[in-house]
Amino acid sequence: MEKKPVKRSEYIVELSRDHHAGLLFSWKIREGIKRKVSADRLLKYLNFFWKGHLNAHFREEEALLFNRSDDPFSQQAKTEHQQLEARLHQLNAANKKDITEFSGFAAALVEHIRFEERQCFPYYETHLSVTVLGSVSKYLKEQHPTPFKDDYPDEFWTDTGRQND
Repeated sequence: MEKKPVKRSEYIVELSRDHHAGLLFSWKIREGIKRKVSADRLLKYLNFFWKGHLNAHFREEEALLFNRSDDPFSQQAKTEHQQLEARLHQLNAANKKDITEFSGFAAALVEHIRFEERQCFPYYETHLSVTVLGSVSKYLKEQHPTPFKDDYPDEFWTDTGRQND
């Protein structure tokens, strides 16, 4: 049976668009691994994406949704944010970069996004008031007039992006 895309509430659709960027990021990491891109290049991209997008996205989700209650979805989402951030710090601190750690980070991010899209967001769409959802939507539209653009210059995930490592 074919899975249909989730129809997201207009109130939090901006967060789902951010999730699309996260899924694309994970794909790029996996493509880089397949193409035997060096760990240093992968780490530079991971840090670019973290600083330019993912860190702020996590903080927004927490402030706008997850810090509003102590439900199991909020707890799990915040825990997964902390785990992903810890993995990033471990990758940056490691003397010898293990390429499988990049694959693990990308896989963990994909699973986290699936959890939020399939469980968290549907829960909040039905449990938060229209007033709260409206204020979330207003904030997101003001803060994100245009979607995140991944303009990382080293397109290692493409055939034309190959550089000498």
